Amino acid sequence: MSRAVSYEKFGGPEVLELRDVPEPHAGPGEVRVRVTAAGLNPMDWGLASRPEAAANFGITLPSGFGYDFAGVVDEAGPGATGFAVGDRVHGGALGRAVADFVVLKAPAQAPDGLFPTPAGISDEVASTLPVAGSSAAAALAAVGLRAGDTVLIGGAAGGVGIFAVQLAKLAGATVIGTASEGTFPFLRKLGAEPVAYGPGLADRVRELGGVTAATDLFGTETAEAALALGVPPERIATIAAGPQPPGGVRATGGADAEPGAMARIAEAILAGELTVPIAAVFPVERIRDAVALQAGRHVHGKVVVTF
Repeated sequence: MSRAVSYEKFGGPEVLELRDVPEPHAGPGEVRVRVTAAGLNPMDWGLASRPEAAANFGITLPSGFGYDFAGVVDEAGPGATGFAVGDRVHGGALGRAVADFVVLKAPAQAPDGLFPTPAGISDEVASTLPVAGSSAAAALAAVGLRAGDTVLIGGAAGGVGIFAVQLAKLAGATVIGTASEGTFPFLRKLGAEPVAYGPGLADRVRELGGVTAATDLFGTETAEAALALGVPPERIATIAAGPQPPGGVRATGGADAEPGAMARIAEAILAGELTVPIAAVFPVERIRDAVALQAGRHVHGKVVVTF
């Protein structure tokens, strides 16, 4: 037997259970990963708490939990390509990542993903990269970010925001990031000029000199402020406003990240150009505590579960 976090009804952290399950094995064209760390994302507990969101991703009850993971390939079925037993890897497995083992096609098929973990990047850090890294890269690519831009990033202190801020800075852009005032020092360390979200956002951004592009990582407030500031809709993107965001701005997500985006993020981490703040690490037995901490939205950085 092995272990996996699952839930049989929708709800908050209290519905999550660490259960004994039959040990999975790699079949033809598949690899099995022994998971060592799983990074949490808002989408994870969003799917577990909202039936309508789960339905959009084809998730039905009972369901496993989580998407991001890192570990080591410990089985490879006949015909599997690209990875071998002993390879360190990280990736995504929708609704089943928080488990002792994950079995994936090799090469992986959407919505799953599998990438090599370079020496010099820990499994804890690698487990935070797939959703946040790809979403941030996609959000910036969607607005055609270039050197000299001043970009407004909504939700800049969140899990995706910490990547978006740093990737934008690496691209040569000036960054203004929306956040609560308690996170302002954190954002300044990442290289962003913080601005408080809430009513009057457009006026506060205008006082800072305005923006040429924007990406909204939480809702639509930032997108609407950018439109009010005269930013063309094609230079505004959202990742959490549904398929038809307001004003003709672009909807995007991690699946739209450019080929090679994850490799470039790994290279930036190795070069010391991008840091991944890990706010807390919990053993899998404390999965409820880990989810409750992240869902409170007061944590600065990523939350990781280890095995």
